Amino acid sequence: MDRRIFVGLGVAAVVGASALLHQTAFAVGATAEPGAMAPDFTAMGIDGKTYKLSDFRGKTVVLEWTNHDCPFVRKHYESGNMQSLQKEATGAGVVWLTISSSAQGDQGHVTPASAKELTVKRNAAPSAFLLDPKGEIGRTYNAKVTPHMYVVDKTGMLAYAGAIDDKPTANKADVPTARNYVRDALGAVAAGKAPANASTRAYGCTIKYSS
Repeated sequence: MDRRIFVGLGVAAVVGASALLHQTAFAVGATAEPGAMAPDFTAMGIDGKTYKLSDFRGKTVVLEWTNHDCPFVRKHYESGNMQSLQKEATGAGVVWLTISSSAQGDQGHVTPASAKELTVKRNAAPSAFLLDPKGEIGRTYNAKVTPHMYVVDKTGMLAYAGAIDDKPTANKADVPTARNYVRDALGAVAAGKAPANASTRAYGCTIKYSS
């Protein structure tokens, strides 16, 4: 083989390898942006099973960040709003993943046993409750508060990210008159449309991430 061709092929291989490494790094370090593919993740559920987001490709998925001690989360659970939305969504074939990213020793942290007890006590109905004590999933999704809500469509694209509704208070009396952004997003996705509000400002308690 001509030495110039050989050198050229070598350079191309190095460039190609560098590009591949760059793409891989980008995929691993990707953050969640509405309109882009939702970053994949793997997490342990309180049932002892391992869950991977990409395993649900072909189904709409809701991600709900929670902290049971947060007044804003309590607003939606004590009013029955969150449970109602969970049951409505899962009844329509949506996968609902509740996630706790609170670090051990901080507010909102749960063990598998306490999370199971909490789920029963709240009469919650998620498809699975996932534990993220190191905050890796939460940071990837830039989840800032609880509740912080996300909707991933059947293709794996992040269709919505933000608040559960348009009433940023801890008052249960505001629930009946609020516009529920998650319900709106699920309706749009089911109809094959983009949500009217793909991104809103989430409100709630700051997630207590590990340092």
